[in-house]
Amino acid sequence: MTKRRPHYLAGAGSLIWLGLVGLPLYVMLAATVRSRSEYARGGPLSFPDHLTFDNYSGAFDSGFGQYFLNTVIVTVSVVAIVLLLVPPLAFAIVRSRGRFTSGVFRLFLLGLAIPAQAVIVPMFYLISKAGLYDNLIGVILPTAAFCLPVSALILSGAMRDISPELHEAMAIDGAPPRQIFFRLVLPLSRGGLSTIVVFSALQAWNGFLFPLVLTQSDSAKLITLGLYDFRTAYGIDIPGLLAAVVLSMLPVLLVYLFARRALVQGLMGVGGK
Repeated sequence: MTKRRPHYLAGAGSLIWLGLVGLPLYVMLAATVRSRSEYARGGPLSFPDHLTFDNYSGAFDSGFGQYFLNTVIVTVSVVAIVLLLVPPLAFAIVRSRGRFTSGVFRLFLLGLAIPAQAVIVPMFYLISKAGLYDNLIGVILPTAAFCLPVSALILSGAMRDISPELHEAMAIDGAPPRQIFFRLVLPLSRGGLSTIVVFSALQAWNGFLFPLVLTQSDSAKLITLGLYDFRTAYGIDIPGLLAAVVLSMLPVLLVYLFARRALVQGLMGVGGK
């Protein structure tokens, strides 16, 4: 049995990577449990003398709770729209050979080449004319629309990995397309479904441009805009700001921890067979 030699270069690289990742995390977490005066006196790298959680409670006192709730509503609504529209569309793309379906799929793929910044002015005009300005619905609809192309591409790739023999076997047994879709395709596409859920949730949760342009009042403000409240005329409340950042990261982190395996499997199936 050959003895493995230690790989010092790989170990050194791992330590450097750990420092690059761990140092910013330490600075962020340590700042959230320190007072503003202690942070200014000791600097970002110093160890906290007295732990305090006033920054977290102060974030909610400044209206962060309302911003958090608004962001949850937008995120859940965007994910629901994507899950309602994309699976039937992806199933039709994979199973249909008609020109109309192919044309619709190509039209969706064109959305990948159009950045949100290029259409923000006509989007603002449409949302205003529809009476949805400064309303959460006015943020939900365009956010979901920009999630649809990538989601359709991911899920159609995952559905192509399902063996055609399974479709044919259920069809021979007399199963209609609707039954095939619900009893065969959806259960075998869990990886792709998890991927589009995480993707659309991240797009909605971290969205900045649409909330910035399409909302104005505090009642419709999202987390990404609410972080500006920690900036005053006398400076920035860095411990309070970082506490709000940590709170805004927790839901996304939990979603990733529970769906990371299905997320990787779904991304591996994007290209199809």
